[in-house]
Amino acid sequence: MMRKPEQTIGNLIDKQSVSFISSVDENGYPNTKAMLAPVKREGIKTFYWHTNSPSMRIKHYRKNPKACVYFYDKRFFRAVMLIGTMEVLEDEEIKKELWRDEFSVYYTGGMNGGDFIILKFTAQNGRYYSDFCSKDFQINQ
Repeated sequence: MMRKPEQTIGNLIDKQSVSFISSVDENGYPNTKAMLAPVKREGIKTFYWHTNSPSMRIKHYRKNPKACVYFYDKRFFRAVMLIGTMEVLEDEEIKKELWRDEFSVYYTGGMNGGDFIILKFTAQNGRYYSDFCSKDFQINQ
């Protein structure tokens, strides 16, 4: 499949401006949403996004942390799906670390305006698609 899976998948992820996150709603159905790329990535195991605290997704993840994220490379028709859990973080330190001034367009109150919140995804396993083949893998980091 790949000689260096973490590097190959990491490069695919880093080149995407859009990502997709999925949550499980109160009726047990999947809900998927397009998001900007993660603001931080630690290998292919941990990812961070920013979002608005009243988001429907926040309610879903607080009730059921099961999550899926998907990154798609349209140019080469390849993708990776990661399965794991999503945490809702309100910690001031992580918010300070990830805050960028350009986020003000999304959060009129700024970092401390009460609407800025962080999602942290931790992957357990995944599925990589390339060259008309899919391959499941575990994340052992």
